[in-house]
Amino acid sequence: FLQNHQLIQQTENLNFGNCFDFRASKFVLKNMGYLILLFTVLPALELALLIKVGSNIGVLNTIALVVLIGVIGAALARYEGFRVLMKVQDSLQRGIMPSAEILDGFMILAGGIALLTPGFITDVLGLLLLFPVTRAGIKWLLRRKFQSMIKQGQVVHFGSFGATSKRSGGYTDIDLPSS
Repeated sequence: FLQNHQLIQQTENLNFGNCFDFRASKFVLKNMGYLILLFTVLPALELALLIKVGSNIGVLNTIALVVLIGVIGAALARYEGFRVLMKVQDSLQRGIMPSAEILDGFMILAGGIALLTPGFITDVLGLLLLFPVTRAGIKWLLRRKFQSMIKQGQVVHFGSFGATSKRSGGYTDIDLPSS
């Protein structure tokens, strides 16, 4: 009985209305302009550039150039992906968290996806993410951005309820005893 009474006292301070953190939806709404830019303006620019290049060098040459860049990019993405995978395995074997290599992996994935999108602008962005020299510069900029977001409290942490004992909503998580 005493154990159940303590459990009831612990659960009185729980506020289930604060279980869901709406900071993530605020982040999406704040960055809606980037999404509009990505899905409307960028394809329009890609189309205009493809038409311009096609009128100068011909339709078949333009298609061949886009396919050639895609094939070269896919080969480069594969090579760089395996190289980063080897670095991740090496870091893990030495007991080091491979955070830089994981960021490299995500950037290579993003570069590969950009190269799958037909167009010259996304091909250039994809290739910039695949070459190690340019990727290092972009990674430096991303780390600075992440650090400033952390300092300003803009980073949203998603974790399991058992991961921390004190929540931002002012209530305490409790572990129910298993019966």
